[in-house]
Amino acid sequence: MINFAHKPALPLAVLAALLSACSLAPTYQRPDAPVAAAFPADSAGAAARTSVPLPLAAGARDAVDTGWRDYFADPRLQQLIAAALENNRDLRTAALRIEEARAQYDIQSADRLPNLNANAAATKAKTPAFLSPSGQTTIGKRYDAGLALSAFELDFFGRVKSLNDAALAAYLATDEARQAAQISLVTQVAQAYYTERAYAEQYALAQQTYDARARTYKLTQQRAEVGASSRLDLRSNETLMETARAAALTLARQRAQADNALTLLVGQPASAAVAATGATAGAAVGTGAGSGTAAGAMPSDQQIDTLSALPTGLPSDLLARRPDIRAAEQRLKSANANIGAARAAFFPRISLTAALGSSSPSLNGLFDGGSGSWSFAPQLTLPIFDAGRNRANLGLAEVRKNLAVADYEKTIQTAFREVADALAARDYLGEQVSAQRAVQEAQADRLKLLQLRFDNGVASSLDVLDAQRELFSAQQTLVQARLLRTTSAIDLYRALGGGVK
Repeated sequence: MINFAHKPALPLAVLAALLSACSLAPTYQRPDAPVAAAFPADSAGAAARTSVPLPLAAGARDAVDTGWRDYFADPRLQQLIAAALENNRDLRTAALRIEEARAQYDIQSADRLPNLNANAAATKAKTPAFLSPSGQTTIGKRYDAGLALSAFELDFFGRVKSLNDAALAAYLATDEARQAAQISLVTQVAQAYYTERAYAEQYALAQQTYDARARTYKLTQQRAEVGASSRLDLRSNETLMETARAAALTLARQRAQADNALTLLVGQPASAAVAATGATAGAAVGTGAGSGTAAGAMPSDQQIDTLSALPTGLPSDLLARRPDIRAAEQRLKSANANIGAARAAFFPRISLTAALGSSSPSLNGLFDGGSGSWSFAPQLTLPIFDAGRNRANLGLAEVRKNLAVADYEKTIQTAFREVADALAARDYLGEQVSAQRAVQEAQADRLKLLQLRFDNGVASSLDVLDAQRELFSAQQTLVQARLLRTTSAIDLYRALGGGVK
């Protein structure tokens, strides 16, 4: 350190150069979306062919402008989603990742400004006689106090700025990833909730069917004991009864597992997350066309029509709607900025070290007049030979940018496919539900007619048993089709970027 007798002024030119540092990062250009300009045209044609109309609700908003409380009207589901947003560990981890990225960005941003430190030091040293100018052993003392600027880099070639831009983009990508995780969580809770409700509905059907068949079996058993029914009729009724019992047990297991999945998403048991409402966790629900209207039941067909009536727009709209695409683009920007930092490493690096303070051989004279001191030590480092390290770092940065481009394009393609799949499901599942309901109604009417024929001695008991079996299968299939249609409406909501608010 070189000491001078006067205090220098920091040249304004240095500050101007610091604030207007150039950047060697490539000019960012958003890659073209590698998808078609419109969603599959067959979707519109299929919607026109379906027997269940899917009208666009008056004043319908885009999914991204529709909050989940507006989209999901079931009070019990709303409470579960709210509890999941508060307690879900994956979402909590995503929020902590944001704090981590923010801290890393703050650390990187600190390098753009000088670090000023206050310091105080005391030195006491003994000098042997043969080294002392006076020929006598001396003990020297020195006290220093002041401010120091340590190795501050003048960012002429934008290395520090590029690293700061990369850290900022990484932080923004993490925030977008949290929003994507929140959208995913909202839709997962809704799907798990309606899956559990569908199993509950199917279980109720199976239990009702088992009870009815058990009564029929007992009646047939009594008739067989007096010779009014054959052993074949008895065994056929027993088969139907045990089949319904096995189905009820299977559905009870599936419902319990669905409830466990919901508990994992919500972060606590569903019964603990839901306040007292009109529906309880284990309430049985109806099976008719309009039964899914109460809290705790599957939505009705009319409600699903409303849920599905979301305007889709164009594929390019997804770039602004979906946070996962925005996150992928921020990662691409971060990789682009890192190329600038890698390029700047080929150029000279200028850093400043300076100090301003006071020095004295005695502590009580540390701040006396004439004790002031300062030092100014600029340093220039020019890479000459690094065994190809800088070139390899630049190649690595360019490869990582290409990877980020591929990831960005794949994210867009995945989003396009998800919307197209949801539109196809919206177009065809409504018609499938209507067709399956017609099958159930026909089977129910067939059973009534065969029962009348059997009572009049025209039809056999085997015909009645076969009709009962077909009706039970049609009822279960209808519940599954309605669940598919419900989950497809939820998928469309997520695919179009809704669910954050």
